[in-house]
Amino acid sequence: MDGGGHEISVTVIDRIAAIDPVDWDGCACPEAVGGARPFDPFTTHRFLSALEDSRSVGAGTGWQPRHLVARDGAEVIGVMPLYAKGHSQGEYVFDHSWAHAWERAGGRYYPKLQAAVPFTPATGRRLLARPGYESMARAALIEGAVQLAAENRLSSFHITFCTGEEAEAGREMGLLHRVGEQFHWLNAGYGDYGDFLAALSSRKRKALRKERATAQGFGGEIVHLTGAALRPEHWEAFWRFYQDTGARKWGQPYLTRAFFDIAQEHLRDDILLVLAMRNGRPVAGALNFIGRDVLYGRYWGCIEDHPFLHFELCYHQAIDHAIAHGMARVEAGAQGEHKLARGYLPAATHSLHWIADPGFRRAVADYLEAERAAVGREIEVLTSYGPFRRTGQEET
Repeated sequence: MDGGGHEISVTVIDRIAAIDPVDWDGCACPEAVGGARPFDPFTTHRFLSALEDSRSVGAGTGWQPRHLVARDGAEVIGVMPLYAKGHSQGEYVFDHSWAHAWERAGGRYYPKLQAAVPFTPATGRRLLARPGYESMARAALIEGAVQLAAENRLSSFHITFCTGEEAEAGREMGLLHRVGEQFHWLNAGYGDYGDFLAALSSRKRKALRKERATAQGFGGEIVHLTGAALRPEHWEAFWRFYQDTGARKWGQPYLTRAFFDIAQEHLRDDILLVLAMRNGRPVAGALNFIGRDVLYGRYWGCIEDHPFLHFELCYHQAIDHAIAHGMARVEAGAQGEHKLARGYLPAATHSLHWIADPGFRRAVADYLEAERAAVGREIEVLTSYGPFRRTGQEET
């Protein structure tokens, strides 16, 4: 591949261990060189290794690693977390209707290629480039993935939860752009939770105070654990929570038990575990990952039901942590209009798509054009229904 005087090669590796962590992270999180915190931990070598080493992805899971590595000569200039997918589970950008339409027409939708972080609906870079090589590496990675899909006669290639900047670059290269919606809490420089409440309408403020008081009256205490404060017994408790939630939502949990043991060893500084303790034992918990300026809510579960405890651990405690640590945003995962009343406002998410068949590609392009307009309108309407005081609104 000619990169304007550079001879760029793109290769496929079937396990993250096949590349030196220094080379991968030099593209995935160059801002973390020297021990600083990455913008998000999800594309780091250690996180993707935890998924593979725990067998949460790999043979039998429908997530087969096919990571791309772009080199300029011997130097790694770009990487992409890429998977051959045998289904559309664990993605949170739903293309089931596309698969059904393709197969009704006599085609085979799976396997497909997916550039993503498995089971993680968090926006972040997917076209991971060494600083100074951004444009060159992005082009090489997209061209390499499209070529891999075409040569293997795959139906499609997808990049999910990419950044807006990457979405623009992908559009310029001919990929289809899809817009989705999540709910994020934004820190307007609040000094504490009371400052945040003061920005809400009187009615919403009173409702949240009552909700938090009810939740915190569950008969125990709430603790925040990260880094060295995390112990193996905490993961044993959280595994029970996670199994219960996974069984109800997905049929079976995506992550294996081994993932949490590996997280204890290699990821604990990236994690905030919020536990509700009653009579000395955890009865509910919320697992968050820590970025440089963003707290990412991921999983929740419980073995006892208490009113509003889910909202307290997942949303209010996350806001408390973000304010206390000067973080700009909380991303609380996929879907959930119930987050709106708790101060989480709608935000656009982005994905990119390449469809092999020209006719089907045109049909999907038409659909995405209409969907983008609808999502834009919905974000506008939902924002107007948010709990914040309007300019000039009087207090009661």
